[in-house]
Amino acid sequence: MKKLTLALLTTLSTLAVADDELISRPEVQEYIRATAATHGFSEDLLTYALQNAQTKSNIITILDKPSTSRPWHEFQANFVNKTRINNGAKFWRNNAELVEAVSKKYQVSPAVMLAILGAETNYGTYTGTFRIVDALSTIAFNYPRRAEYFQKELTEFFLLAREEKQDFTTFKGSYAGAMGWPQFMPSSFRKYAQDWDGDGRHDIWNNPGDALASVANYLNKHGWINGGDTFTAVNVNNDPAELLADKFNIHFTVDELIAKGVAPISEINTKQPAVLFALETEPGFMQHFLGFNNFYVITRYNKSTLYATAVLQLADEIQAAYERGDDLIKPTSSKTKKK
Repeated sequence: MKKLTLALLTTLSTLAVADDELISRPEVQEYIRATAATHGFSEDLLTYALQNAQTKSNIITILDKPSTSRPWHEFQANFVNKTRINNGAKFWRNNAELVEAVSKKYQVSPAVMLAILGAETNYGTYTGTFRIVDALSTIAFNYPRRAEYFQKELTEFFLLAREEKQDFTTFKGSYAGAMGWPQFMPSSFRKYAQDWDGDGRHDIWNNPGDALASVANYLNKHGWINGGDTFTAVNVNNDPAELLADKFNIHFTVDELIAKGVAPISEINTKQPAVLFALETEPGFMQHFLGFNNFYVITRYNKSTLYATAVLQLADEIQAAYERGDDLIKPTSSKTKKK
């Protein structure tokens, strides 16, 4: 991919109206020169890529919306619901050999792998329709607050397209450039995506094995402990503000947190590391929890205590539904349903 063929140049030139304004900007020219020099790309390739990338103003609109988070009592139902639970159990049953093989290799719970795919894209139902080159270039050069991060992700994207030997114009994903069933950003793709079936591609868009193995590999590499504790409810006797402010980093053991006023409700291993977090379980009522190693690992996947709690609850429900065979039960017709 260091040189563009005439056919590819012709294809690129028909994708969109050339963004001469973007390509003429000094920071974009500097990005092209630096990226080409560092990673061995042709400057022509990067120029055509960005010249034909379409700036999506609706992405900027989404990013400019106030980043208010829904409370847990509203958030939970969107992720831990019958559709995702039964779809997860059904996927597990239909792909039992694959699920168990991936789980065994990476030593990650089958239900947790499935819960992440369920939470991210409802098992590949919706993986996004934005061209990745459009999404990443839009944010990288039109959203200063996140420009540095997204310029790095744009470079990672060009690298992964070259490594996968795929035309970069064909990759699609979310408005932020997240891809496939697991919704990996390009840097995560390059670090953790797996080629489960050995066909030479890391196809997290269409290959369930690659998608499952990629999620499992991510969790494994971040320290997942199979069978380890996840989270538990606790009471707090002192002002928890300082501990809650650092809820995404584990600094203390349970014993040390007890000394700081955390009071476990159930019997737990007090020697293990933990982090304190809170959820608004009812309007106006905050419940406190301790998250253990595996909870922390989920927050490496998505930096949200709401997300981590939802994934782990969904995993428990998928496990139970799979064992009960809920996915084998056909829904009762509305015409014959008893009252």
